[in-house]
Amino acid sequence: MRLVINLILFALVIALAYLLVDSIREPINFKAVKDFRKEVVQNKLVQIRDAQERYRSITGEFAPNFDTLKQVLSTGQFAIVSVMGDADDPDNSVITYDTTFVNAADSIAKLNINLDSLRYVPFSANTEFEIQADTLTYQSTLVNVVEVGTRIKNFMGDYSDPRFKRYDNSYDPNTFMKFGDMNKPSVSGSW
Repeated sequence: MRLVINLILFALVIALAYLLVDSIREPINFKAVKDFRKEVVQNKLVQIRDAQERYRSITGEFAPNFDTLKQVLSTGQFAIVSVMGDADDPDNSVITYDTTFVNAADSIAKLNINLDSLRYVPFSANTEFEIQADTLTYQSTLVNVVEVGTRIKNFMGDYSDPRFKRYDNSYDPNTFMKFGDMNKPSVSGSW
């Protein structure tokens, strides 16, 4: 009888030890996964912002969707203007401009931006980033604005449940991770 009680107590101690280790491991794993995935998504948003800036240098505005962004950056060209002469030099009043064109696809390739996968949120089942672009009057000036982002729950997988807030008070899976703003001319990130 004593042997049975000892075995039951031993099994209970093992079960409690497992629960203790698991309760310590879960917040550590959550923080590691959250930090890693946020960094990867942030890097992807920076690539999209770079692509949008290149698109704007070709067209003068931001791309309203990923298909247009891809099409223009695959086939468009950047104009590079070289200025010869000095407008501030009174002896040399002749200024000449030389314009050359460079394929946008070559520049995008040098930046290691893959236009085919740019639209997809990492760690998701082909969820696409939300993208908006428009113009608005800001301080009496017509400006181009853009906003691209996704909700944190779209890339957190198993950790997208609000119950993980107990490990990080600032964690909210419904928060929108983005760059840009549709209400003012800014391409700053929310990270």
